[in-house]
Amino acid sequence: MSQNLRVLVYGVGLFLVFAAPALAADGGNSGLHFSGAIGAALTIIGAGWAIGKIGTAAVEGMARQPEVAGNIQTAMIIAAALVEGATFFALIVCMGSNKDYKPYN
Repeated sequence: MSQNLRVLVYGVGLFLVFAAPALAADGGNSGLHFSGAIGAALTIIGAGWAIGKIGTAAVEGMARQPEVAGNIQTAMIIAAALVEGATFFALIVCMGSNKDYKPYN
């Protein structure tokens, strides 16, 4: 990991750690709520990584054994659909986590 990226990641992490007590001081009714957005971002990143790994493995398998390319492609599509289903469920959970948020009491 490059030095600039490492500093950025640590800086954002420290910001979130030190901001949590300040936002919780009045019961969490003011300030910015990032929990749903951060969860959704991590979900999308994980799904993109997983589908990329599935595609990579499928293409390598097809290159090694072209005679079973149809079976590999079918298995790849099913696996990608399962990843997408889990991703949509996680996104719904992340976006629903802030439903009780009332910025103006």
